[in-house]
Amino acid sequence: MTTAVTRREAGASTGRGDRHRLSVVGGLAALSLDAMASVAYGPEAIVIVLAVAGGTGLGFTLPVTFAIAGLLGVLTLSYRQVIAAFPDGGGAYGVSRAHLGRRASLVAAASLIVDYVLNVAVSVAAGVAALTSAFPVLLPYTLWLCLAALAVVTVVNLRGIAESARVFIAPTAVFVGAILTVVVVGLIRTEPAAAIAVPGHAASLQTVGILLLLKAFANGCAALTGVEAIANAVPSFRKPRVRRAQRAEVALGGLLGVMLIGIAVLIGKFSIHPVDGVTVLSQVTTASLGDGFGYYVVQFSTVVLLALAANTSFGGLPVLAQLLAKHNNLPHVFALRAERRVYRYGVGFLAITSALLLIVADGDMNTLVPLFAIGVFVGFTLSQTGMVRHWLGDRPRGWRGKAALNGFGALLTGVAAIVVAATKFGEGGWLIVVALPLLVAAMEWVNRSYRRIGERLELGRTPAPPRPDRSLVVVPVHTVSRLTRDALAAALSLGERVEAVHVVHPEDEGAASAFVEEWERWHPGVALVQVHDERRRLGAPLVEHLRSHGDCRVFVLIAEVEPARPWQRILQNRRGAVLARALRRHTDMVVCRMRFRLGAEH
Repeated sequence: MTTAVTRREAGASTGRGDRHRLSVVGGLAALSLDAMASVAYGPEAIVIVLAVAGGTGLGFTLPVTFAIAGLLGVLTLSYRQVIAAFPDGGGAYGVSRAHLGRRASLVAAASLIVDYVLNVAVSVAAGVAALTSAFPVLLPYTLWLCLAALAVVTVVNLRGIAESARVFIAPTAVFVGAILTVVVVGLIRTEPAAAIAVPGHAASLQTVGILLLLKAFANGCAALTGVEAIANAVPSFRKPRVRRAQRAEVALGGLLGVMLIGIAVLIGKFSIHPVDGVTVLSQVTTASLGDGFGYYVVQFSTVVLLALAANTSFGGLPVLAQLLAKHNNLPHVFALRAERRVYRYGVGFLAITSALLLIVADGDMNTLVPLFAIGVFVGFTLSQTGMVRHWLGDRPRGWRGKAALNGFGALLTGVAAIVVAATKFGEGGWLIVVALPLLVAAMEWVNRSYRRIGERLELGRTPAPPRPDRSLVVVPVHTVSRLTRDALAAALSLGERVEAVHVVHPEDEGAASAFVEEWERWHPGVALVQVHDERRRLGAPLVEHLRSHGDCRVFVLIAEVEPARPWQRILQNRRGAVLARALRRHTDMVVCRMRFRLGAEH
């Protein structure tokens, strides 16, 4: 009877815990924001390239979009297999580390870091672009609006405000519904609902060639960012987790493909051209819904979704940095959590690097978007290649077809990565091409440094049993006061021998004699040693004196006053900090800093 009750209680507990995990709809809302948001800048990236060939070039918008949608389909099916093979989360870093080795996993990690940083910069810039399209009066303040939006997202994440899937469902549903409405209504219309901005005439037109089409394809591939996010977070889904995650992945691929192709059709139907200060999505919306209430719904839902898409990087990069720090590939400070369980150093790094990118690009979305796809496709390629190694090693039922699909995906994304890097190299792509190996080299250096530290600390070995050493506690003193008394009392509790050290300078002989007399009157029962120094130094003479005690373990206890008010710190002479810095730089002695709190009762 007891066993049955226990099992029922355990099952109820598990059910309650599972309710807090993601459903298919919740997972689609919480994990697909990067991909969904790419609808705001992916089609525009294609149009900007093809527009240099005039109307003839823009006629290729739909074929290029179909090519990108085809690649999206291959990636969706490939990541569906990643979900099944890695139910604990199959991100590019995890797959590469398991099947391609540590070096390849560092390349994948570097590509993910670049992806996260660019996602924030691009999402913020695209959100502000949607806002300035609706309110052109704000256009001169684009950069400041970008930095303000980034600051708000950063502060929210530093405070540790947790978003649940329910928070994301509403804005995601509004955005998807708004875009699908634009597509459906636009397909029904025979002419634009409102006047569309007319572009300036180009000085010269290029001919449509394979290079221009490849460049447009490379630009538009930015729309594929984020399709791997669901595969990275399979444990976040309700049971059966694999099946729910796979359904969410397929739903994401289908929705994104429909929206991209639908917008591409409307671009051709309404002869949309790139116009300074007005996004392509804004023009398509105007042509389909007019410039009334529906237009502003689309623009505001785009701004909100792009802000949330930027926010997902603040959840992803700090966790990735924590994992890399755990594997000794990043400084361990990235694994430290603040009081609100936030990896504040990862959040800070992401905010600073994104702000620098926005400043360099002057908040221009179209300057940042072409850089986005390079790192993304490197991660895609490594993930798919790792999956091929996985199928070749395990050989489950139907492994040949699965390996062929992942191999085809790796081939396509690898070619896409080369095309994007080659066509965008002179337009800022070199920055990503250089940043990836530099990040890998930096992580290798950190790993080697931790390995050497581990060897010095003999990590992984069982050390000899500890044995007590002869100990001496040294207390630097310069006055006879309650602070000195408390410091000596603490020192007498710590070690078998205690020594008070007083540094004397030539000009202070009178004060030194008075101090000795006062010390002898007090008679604390602790030996006083006076150390003379000709150069009015504070730390160096103490270090030189302590080196004479090489036959025992030396502890240095530095007593300091802790002010009752923060502003009172400007009244301190920083004597303790100077001594502690000198001792840590030039000795291996144990330094203890004792705080005497002025505001506390003793």
